[in-house]
Amino acid sequence: MLFLVRMDVNLPVDMPQEKATQIKAVEKAYSQDLQRQGKWRHIWRVVGEYSNYSVFDAESNDEVHDMLSGLPLFPYMDIQVTPLAKHPSDIR
Repeated sequence: MLFLVRMDVNLPVDMPQEKATQIKAVEKAYSQDLQRQGKWRHIWRVVGEYSNYSVFDAESNDEVHDMLSGLPLFPYMDIQVTPLAKHPSDIR
């Protein structure tokens, strides 16, 4: 099952820079591992925002929830998840 996910990151303005840097490094490693597994299919930055659109491939709603809640930045994110279905006009 494919899921379109928008993630908006809202780090606290008073978060120490060292903590933010460390969380972002762990986040990058976690996300790249999911990409290598084929679970995080695509990721695009939203220009001018600390946001992204991503496509996840998960076996269930619970699996995509577990992947997202495992993100180190999860406590600082607003997330919108949209399940996707094949469009009948798609030629592939």
